[in-house]
Amino acid sequence: MNLASTLKGSLMEPLIPKGWDLERMDACASLPPESINERQSHWHERFEPLACENLYDFNTYLGHEIAVQIKEARDRGEQLAMILPVGPMGMYRWTVYFLKQWGVDASHVHGFNMDEWSDAEGNTLPPTNRGSFQYGMEQVLYGPLGELTVPEAQRNFATKDNLPRYAEKIADIKAKGGKLMVVYGIGRVCHIAFWEPQFAGEYETEAEWASQTHRIGANLHPLTIEQNALISYKSVTTKMTCYANTIGPGLFLQADFALGGADGVFGRGMNWLGLAIWNTLRYGKTPWIPSTYMPTLPGRFYYLKELAGPLEPDLN
Repeated sequence: MNLASTLKGSLMEPLIPKGWDLERMDACASLPPESINERQSHWHERFEPLACENLYDFNTYLGHEIAVQIKEARDRGEQLAMILPVGPMGMYRWTVYFLKQWGVDASHVHGFNMDEWSDAEGNTLPPTNRGSFQYGMEQVLYGPLGELTVPEAQRNFATKDNLPRYAEKIADIKAKGGKLMVVYGIGRVCHIAFWEPQFAGEYETEAEWASQTHRIGANLHPLTIEQNALISYKSVTTKMTCYANTIGPGLFLQADFALGGADGVFGRGMNWLGLAIWNTLRYGKTPWIPSTYMPTLPGRFYYLKELAGPLEPDLN
């Protein structure tokens, strides 16, 4: 017995995106942990997955990588558009640390928050609300950078009015010789930002799906809501909204460099991202699993070694 054989007629059936091949997913998650970094034919030649022994290494490596990209763009005299997540978050402390140690001014950086909580119409939390992504970015990155920070006029947040302008702003930066860096985490249902897997069913072709730059008031998958209740609201699902404003593949697939992270470990042998990272790396790209496109881009993907498995029942 497994999910595939018991799904029909269950309460779980409506939650599973119709494009998911459950047997294929199970096969991905059953591979030996030591094989997770073996190169696949669909990966970009400059895509590299890297294991981290613990969360301290994970945060330091990602924070250092972001700081290096900012410094190198500065050294080249280029503008840098950065699509940034609120989660993972521990990396930003190290980004601030390294930029301050090196004395690197981030005035050439244009920050674009990839998503924000909203209602069905796209109205967002006020930036003073501790739960808003804008508040989080101001507290952990922009504020702590002090005089080296990104200018306020170059900080973009995913509001109903500003999110639709992201594509034009980023295109203008790239047209002037700048680069786009996308920093991302992976969701429980393999979303990038809040671009959910079920959205694939709304488009006739992959090309149409891939051209979507954003969505206002995106209807979130139930597993996404519960994931964020656990990791952001300390289990209080009632604090969650069911919608978010988000970028889409029309933006994240434009990345000149993509830096990913997966730190979804609870402790005591439990995790919520093991299946997701195996799907990301081995399933093969499909709009039904948005994260499968990230290995097709140049970049690095850091993950906690524990997530590779073995993904089997823990008897301890």
